Amino acid sequence: MSFQKPSVPKGTRDFSPVEMNRRNYIFGTIKSVFELYGYSPIETPSMENLSTLLGKYGEEGDKLLFRVLNSGDFLSGITTKDLEEGYQKTASKLSEKGLRYDLTVPFARYVVQHRNEITFPFKRYQLQPVWRADRPQKGRYREFYQCDADVIGSDSLFNEAELLAIADRIFSKLNIEVVIKLNNRKILTGIADTIGFPDKITDITVAIDKLDKIGAEKVNEELESKGITREAIDKLQPIINLSGTTSFKLNEMKMVLSGSEIGMQGIKEMEEVMEIASSMNIKNEIELDLSLARGLNYYTGAIIEVKAKNAGIGSISGGGRYDNLTGIFGMPDVSGVGISFGADRIYDVMLEADLFPASSEASTKVLIINFGASEEKYCIELSESLRNQGVNTEYYPDNVKVKKQFAYADSKQIPWVVIIGELERTRNKVQLKNMTTGEQIELSATELKDYIA
Repeated sequence: MSFQKPSVPKGTRDFSPVEMNRRNYIFGTIKSVFELYGYSPIETPSMENLSTLLGKYGEEGDKLLFRVLNSGDFLSGITTKDLEEGYQKTASKLSEKGLRYDLTVPFARYVVQHRNEITFPFKRYQLQPVWRADRPQKGRYREFYQCDADVIGSDSLFNEAELLAIADRIFSKLNIEVVIKLNNRKILTGIADTIGFPDKITDITVAIDKLDKIGAEKVNEELESKGITREAIDKLQPIINLSGTTSFKLNEMKMVLSGSEIGMQGIKEMEEVMEIASSMNIKNEIELDLSLARGLNYYTGAIIEVKAKNAGIGSISGGGRYDNLTGIFGMPDVSGVGISFGADRIYDVMLEADLFPASSEASTKVLIINFGASEEKYCIELSESLRNQGVNTEYYPDNVKVKKQFAYADSKQIPWVVIIGELERTRNKVQLKNMTTGEQIELSATELKDYIA
């Protein structure tokens, strides 16, 4: 009899208890900072109607949507003509739903659907998985978590600055040194105007957003393939390769974009965000990056991206301003701005740099050794007493060799072991062993609770 070797789909993973404890440490840190700034939690379904998702992420994003086959006989409505017209016609009939690609578009749908139940400006956060039919590689998965914070119903640039402060606080608490990159879609539109191709703004932004990944030469080839002239591409080079401080770049861009009204508006917005952020005690570096576009069609103002220093991985957080997203769902003129934290990439950065604190490794804090029936009642009562103090406690269920029980504590990285033999029980004492240092001390049951708690 043959057995199928168990496996998971490419780009997905199982998580061990240690990994989950570390991930929960990241989620807990992010959630606590979101709530510190007044954001409230919501959840949306894993599946959305494809009509909600399609056309919101650009042509490349649409290709990466995981589609869900219709239930039952999904081929019943397909005709020979559909097959002749190509996969898009067929796909639209085979599938009416898809797994969510991000949390922002479902959030916009949620806002429109629940507009009479929520108070604006609406500040929400969401920690849920998303799915993309991407090619799996280091730091890029097909199923991964996003941790989003958005505020919708406010035009104030204070919100952009606050999101920068949120990113700074989260990464400071996680001990990840980052650079926060900032750009503005209006500046990019001004650049497209200036080089003479205002109608190619999407092609330009999608291409230059790949600058870090594929290099300038390949970006230029892509621009040329989209019908942008060599003369215009040459004009673009000194702009996207401009170096220096943020204030120097902004002053240079004022001269370059002086003939573009929308470009100058983008610079003004950038200066205002930077001025507000300067009073927020942000510790990590903020820099203007003119190549930053993020390639997503719905950004209309600020564009944010966060990269970990000294880590060979892409962005670990990103976001921006979107003025027209809810308009697609019948609710025009509502502006929003948001930021998303990639928990999986943050995990990889922290693991590589050994940034997880020891306290995040294990969920159990105390293991009580099982010495048999005579001590069992006392140990069970002590276990419950510790749990009532908020201490995560296990009592080993089997009366086996003490060496095996200590090995269990080691394998689960439990920091404390409590030993209660007949002598300790009769004296109402316990032996407490620190599994990190090997130190062992004698305490009363009351002292134990205070010492551990």
